[in-house]
Amino acid sequence: MSGSDKARNQAQGLLGKAKAAFGRLTGDRTIENEGRGDQTKSDLKGAGEKVKDAFKKH
Repeated sequence: MSGSDKARNQAQGLLGKAKAAFGRLTGDRTIENEGRGDQTKSDLKGAGEKVKDAFKKH
């Protein structure tokens, strides 16, 4: 995983956390769910990159 990909995934995860927290704070379920979705996307991208890295080593 390149450093820029990792940073981008982490930024997306942090933005998702912030969006979810803002949604909870304001009571806006749509924004909260979007934030959770962003977090999930970030986690999946990170997992996919780890799998690619594992195959590159072999």
